Amino acid sequence: MRVLVVEDERNLADAIARGLRKRGMAVDVAYDGDAGHEAAFVTRYDVVILDRDLPGVHGDRICADLAADGTLTRVLMLTASGTVADRVEGLQLGADDYLAKPFAFDELVARVQALGRRATPAAPPVLEVADLVLDPARRVVSRGGVPLDLTNKEFGVLAELLKARGAVVSSEELLERVWDANTDPFTTIVRVTVMTLRKKLGDPPLIDTVVGAGYRIGRTQ
Repeated sequence: MRVLVVEDERNLADAIARGLRKRGMAVDVAYDGDAGHEAAFVTRYDVVILDRDLPGVHGDRICADLAADGTLTRVLMLTASGTVADRVEGLQLGADDYLAKPFAFDELVARVQALGRRATPAAPPVLEVADLVLDPARRVVSRGGVPLDLTNKEFGVLAELLKARGAVVSSEELLERVWDANTDPFTTIVRVTVMTLRKKLGDPPLIDTVVGAGYRIGRTQ
């Protein structure tokens, strides 16, 4: 899942980003409304965590512009004010959810995960092909009933390939969906991750390389 955090309180923004990355998400951070507005329309994010009162472009404007654009990106609006009137106003602007500060981090994670499931076309709760089973909610993978120990990036790549249901997924798409904006676009990290993932998945091989196009995995059941 790709997430953008737009929050001018740097310590809070960085803490949110660190916590979400530990949960396996790819996270970018913008510390003001100008940078946040630009980032939100340059990259396709699953979820934007958006502080309402931002310097530069106001959070309300970013939210309204995303809603008007018709994007699948979901917006979780953060604010220091949690009155009913504020929540209603935020939702009317186009926010998908609303969370008042201070908040419990576990609740933030749960809300982001729920919004992320709504940001992409519906996929089965458990992804399967042959004897491979991936459970995104529990973040567990097994093959032939044997649990596999995958890194966050390996898990993310495998999930994206399974969700594609047999379609080819390019290296560029995997880089955008699984890694954050700090990753060198010319890196070989996708190829290396796929290579280590193949080894962990074992035989018979499940991931095909389509020369010049990307990777694919057998159609899900």
